[in-house]
Amino acid sequence: MNLQNHKNIIQEKGFTVINTIFSDYEIRRIIEVIQNIDISKETFRKSEDLFAIRQFLKEIPGVQDLIFTENMKKVIREIFGNKYFVVKSIYFDKPETSNWYVAYHQDLTISVNQKMQLEGFGPWTTKQNQFAVQPPLDILKNIYTIRIHLDDTDENNGALKIVPGSHAKGIYRPETIDWNIETEEICNVESGGIMIMKPLLLHGSNRTTNGNRRRVIHIEFSDRQLPDKLNWSEKTVF
Repeated sequence: MNLQNHKNIIQEKGFTVINTIFSDYEIRRIIEVIQNIDISKETFRKSEDLFAIRQFLKEIPGVQDLIFTENMKKVIREIFGNKYFVVKSIYFDKPETSNWYVAYHQDLTISVNQKMQLEGFGPWTTKQNQFAVQPPLDILKNIYTIRIHLDDTDENNGALKIVPGSHAKGIYRPETIDWNIETEEICNVESGGIMIMKPLLLHGSNRTTNGNRRRVIHIEFSDRQLPDKLNWSEKTVF
């Protein structure tokens, strides 16, 4: 596992895929914990097309030790650096019959503890008592996202499609994508594998067509302190 090579690929393309980070046994244990939760909480979103848990690590504390294995810590340490911590975590379950389609977009907001007037921060949104805001670009550029795949994922069950290199182009409106210049790549990931990406990477996903579900744990990391009295709402040191 040449992590320096993966770090270089992320800088160039905005993402990389590393398979076999988790064993089959480790994935089964994570799934067991998720299956035994109370899904009635307001941070859980459930529909025919999607089941999602916001603030995943806070809502299901028993899963943290299963996720931050020595393998995962090594990846984070060697690719991100020693000072990174969790700033957001979400669990997605795209069921077998899902028609859930996600158009191309960038992840432009962070989750914070309160709403306040700060230069360079805005617009603001609130979902389920969770404040989100678009921060200055340098904060977004500093974030890494790890997507842990609990199922084999390809173009037939909603694997991410991305525009390589788009993370380096600042705020990039999807409607301005010039497909004469840009290319699209499908990010197939095996169960037990991870995809690491930069939030500014343009990404989306298609509907499921093969009857296979897609379960993903999405975790964002930063090493930045926010200004004034603004704090990351989900800051977790592992």
